[in-house]
Amino acid sequence: MDLEGYLDDLRTRQARVRPGDTPDHLVLPLGELSIPGHVDHWARQHPDRAAIVYDGRTLSYAELADLVARVAGWLATAGVRPGDRVAVDMPNCPQFTIAMIAILRLGAVHVPVNPMFQSAELAYELEDSDASVVVTVDGVLPLLDQVAGEVPVRQVLVSALGELSSGGATPQVPDGIGLEVAQWSDAVAHDPAPEHPVDLDALAAMNYTGGTTGLPKGCQHTQRHMLYTAATAAAATGHTVETGYVPLCYLPIFWIAGENLGILNPIVIGGTSVLMTRWDAGAALDAIERYGVTTMVGTVENYLELIDRPDISMRDLSSLKMPMAVSFVRKVTPDVRAAWRAAVGEHSVLREAAYGMTETHTFDATPYGFDDGDKDLLAEPVFCGVPMPGTDIAVVKFGTLEPLPIGEAGEIIVRSPSVMTGYWNRPAATAEQLENGWLHTGDNGRIDEDGCLHYLGRDKDMIKVKGMSVFPAEVELLLTRHPDVRTAAVVPADHPASGQVPVAFVCLEPGSELTAEELREWARGAMATYKVPVVNLVPDFPMTATGKIRKVELTDQAQQLVDGR
Repeated sequence: MDLEGYLDDLRTRQARVRPGDTPDHLVLPLGELSIPGHVDHWARQHPDRAAIVYDGRTLSYAELADLVARVAGWLATAGVRPGDRVAVDMPNCPQFTIAMIAILRLGAVHVPVNPMFQSAELAYELEDSDASVVVTVDGVLPLLDQVAGEVPVRQVLVSALGELSSGGATPQVPDGIGLEVAQWSDAVAHDPAPEHPVDLDALAAMNYTGGTTGLPKGCQHTQRHMLYTAATAAAATGHTVETGYVPLCYLPIFWIAGENLGILNPIVIGGTSVLMTRWDAGAALDAIERYGVTTMVGTVENYLELIDRPDISMRDLSSLKMPMAVSFVRKVTPDVRAAWRAAVGEHSVLREAAYGMTETHTFDATPYGFDDGDKDLLAEPVFCGVPMPGTDIAVVKFGTLEPLPIGEAGEIIVRSPSVMTGYWNRPAATAEQLENGWLHTGDNGRIDEDGCLHYLGRDKDMIKVKGMSVFPAEVELLLTRHPDVRTAAVVPADHPASGQVPVAFVCLEPGSELTAEELREWARGAMATYKVPVVNLVPDFPMTATGKIRKVELTDQAQQLVDGR
């Protein structure tokens, strides 16, 4: 079967199972309007509606639109022109959103930067993007000044993290800073700038990849990509302009997933973004109850912390119908879902968030609507659901566009209106990833009989045992079905007889006396013999700054463990 015939078959299967309260085609609530145009629209239609809530202060849409126009005016005076790159190096705060929309208002290019970066990382992204202006907080100034001689930055706009909180704050510029620094208060007092004539297909953002396969690359995205992702992500999870959209966002908004949740989705459908700089369980409960939060995205550990709070039963969490999880360490299991439902109510169903990546603007398939009987959690392994309206997902032979039969594992490829136009200044890497409008993800997956996607892990993570493919995500999921297993991380190790073997690093539930050999024996009854891992019990895992398990370190330990046997 050719690719288009294969896709026609998949769409028919998906139409049969797509949740009835979600659209099967793209719906743009305000049509092909720019992102700044959406802000202006809601400011005209609902000027007093809350656009952003942060640390006790509420910014209405009228206030947001005014601040965006004024900061855009300051940026224009600072020499920013259409196509220029402007870096925003900030934690979650309203100033980040204002700066991003102001940059788009001028037709310039938003470059979000991780505020946890140290000097080499910061210098690389500023130099690679050729950013001429940086919007940042005062705590970053010494580091920015340290790399000033290596980067093209000529102007800095500085704010204090709490400047737009209820308490207010004034940025402190350390002595000896050689950069030209302007104050946020000057920018918001500037004359407003008109919106640059809209070109939804012009370069609008460069979102850098995490750099797991070399130095980070700038994924080039347009406002059309943003608009498509926001409209479909909201609608595919049951949110509309009429139902309202109030996300609690403590995911970093310099991540593209946080950008969608905390900035783009609410702006496109006129919702209210409740921003938090960092996770705080008590503050989260207060915000959900006070502002009628409808959705949030957090780690499984965040939800377990909420469940364990003694005051959760006294809180009104009736608005929170769409809690979503990212399973960096702990996984969403039927037990975790049941515990959440018991604590919060039947209306609130905990789900995995979505399948996606920076190159596709992150929201390509969702398991929303497949929770009856825990179908989404019991499927093997990670169940991702149906594609977004307008997105096609196929599983092909690696490096080709040749589709594989239903149920067979291969490479996941994605075609959608939000696939990047390419990597910034990386033509060879772009040619390797993009083919005839399709993005080669490098991920292993399979399509089931309903046309739903199952994620099996990165291709480089796949383990070959005597020629048989073992997917770490599948072994991890199976191991976490043991009642004493808190979480598991599976990596490969070389083996002289079998080529490779899977090695599982396992963290047990508190108080468990399960031994490694007992778990390995249990695994023999839960999975095929070639998948049964060497088990190593650990108290915790090495973690990245963004909360993911550092599997590179585990791989080194795994090899030492197998060699020692």
